[in-house]
Amino acid sequence: MKRTEPKVVGELLDQILKSPNIAAKIAEGGLPDTWRRVVGPIVAEQTRQVRFLSGTLYVHVTSAVMRSELMMQREALVKAINRQAGIDIVHTVVVQ
Repeated sequence: MKRTEPKVVGELLDQILKSPNIAAKIAEGGLPDTWRRVVGPIVAEQTRQVRFLSGTLYVHVTSAVMRSELMMQREALVKAINRQAGIDIVHTVVVQ
C-alpha cells in the first residue's frame, strides 16, 4: 500500500466543495435565500414559490405589478443571482 502525505481536513473539504458538481448543488439548495437577498424584503414577501429546474429559476409572485417589473428585469436578476450564488447556475428566470 502506497503512503501519502497527511492532509489537513479543511483543505480536503475545500477541494470537495469547490468541485463543479458539488458547488452547483450547494448553490441550487441556497437559491430561495439567494432570491430573497437579491430582490429584497418587499418582493420576497410577495414571493410564494421559488423552484429551480435545469438552469431555469421559476418564481411565483402574487402581485401583478411586481410580476411585470420583475419580468422586465430578468437579465439583471440572472446576473445578480449568479453573482450572489458564486457560480453561474441560473440561465433564465421565469416569473409567474
